[in-house]
Amino acid sequence: MITISLCMIVKNEETVLARCLDSIADLMDEIIIVDTGSTDKTKEIASQYTSNIYDFTWNGNFADA
Repeated sequence: MITISLCMIVKNEETVLARCLDSIADLMDEIIIVDTGSTDKTKEIASQYTSNIYDFTWNGNFADA
């Protein structure tokens, strides 16, 4: 069986994250959020869609995140 995962690297996306996840959540088997230091409600919003939320200290490299 094929599964589809969404992995997003985010920071301070509270104004657009819910709209983005609403548009695709029902198509995903798994949603993974990597937060790179949000100071707004990004993680609270993400937690409405998944428990797979990880903190990562931004070091300027998307590949590391």
